[in-house]
Amino acid sequence: MTFDIHPIDRSLQATLQQKIDHLNKPKGSLGRLEELAMQIGLIQHTLSPSLNHPCHLLLGGDHGIEREGVSVSPREVTWQQMINFTHGGGGVNMFCRQHGFTLRIVDVGVDHDLTGVEGIIDRKIARGTRNFLHEAAMTTEQYERALQVGVELVDNCVSQGCQVLSVGEMGIANTSPSSIWMSLLGNIPLDECIGAGAGLDTTGLRHKRAVLTQAVEHYRSLCQAAHTPQLDVEDMIRYFGGFEMVAAIGAMLRGAERGLVVLVDGFIMTACAIAAIRLYPAAKDYMVFAHCGDESGHRRMLDIVGARPLLNLGLRLGEGTGALCAFPLLDSAVRMVREMNNFDTAKITKYF
Repeated sequence: MTFDIHPIDRSLQATLQQKIDHLNKPKGSLGRLEELAMQIGLIQHTLSPSLNHPCHLLLGGDHGIEREGVSVSPREVTWQQMINFTHGGGGVNMFCRQHGFTLRIVDVGVDHDLTGVEGIIDRKIARGTRNFLHEAAMTTEQYERALQVGVELVDNCVSQGCQVLSVGEMGIANTSPSSIWMSLLGNIPLDECIGAGAGLDTTGLRHKRAVLTQAVEHYRSLCQAAHTPQLDVEDMIRYFGGFEMVAAIGAMLRGAERGLVVLVDGFIMTACAIAAIRLYPAAKDYMVFAHCGDESGHRRMLDIVGARPLLNLGLRLGEGTGALCAFPLLDSAVRMVREMNNFDTAKITKYF
């Protein structure tokens, strides 16, 4: 699958900057809000940006690597939480209600029969990925299907007037592929990319490092035997990724292609964003990185693509909650450029 993503059109930049500078405030005094207003205005190619019908995709999937004991949480927590989300009882539900997001809960690869559960969109590719300690997590066909799930979900959002997209995940053990992606895409030693996830103790963390190190070494040996590059980005994504993660990449890329503002959440979604940017560098223009979480290495992951997160709240819940918490800042930025008086209308002397 290919995407047609262009760098944002900057032809309005000077005019938009002039409008921002002429608002009745000291020049630059609203800091990051002014930067956000500029980015959103350029994405939408308008001097009066808006944030209509924000949508949040909550993508669920299980991981074969969980069978190796790399997570303190058992895999059944994935499907249990997915059902909990349909009852409105998760953190993601609360924040979506607070900030007016339409929430779509999507089963991309949960290892449980969720058909017939009201409120869950069934896009299941398989009941979890395979164990990448021994083999590729998914086939090429499954990889393409997962991308397509993300594309279709975004197209549905856009058809309802969506201008802002955020993506979250639910998948026990998905910090493991995220750490590997971080290491391989960022050229960072794997040990420095692996954290405690949902709460591993020292012994558990040591075991997780051993398992992931073995998996990467096995992957590299396969690449060497096949005389293929060790960093074919798509192949690496497919080998280690989860169905929910690849669907998130598809959603981010389609969101950029459709000119949406794409809010990027924490550790796992940042890994997905980095993968998306490696595939299509222009996609970064459309991304707003919401926060830096508590997972080990998240700051270094953000540094890989030069991202400046809006928040640093110590969040490590996942689900896209950090992106949702950051939305009011985008709303303030847009309201600033749309609703503030300028020096002329306020009859205030412009003093710079």
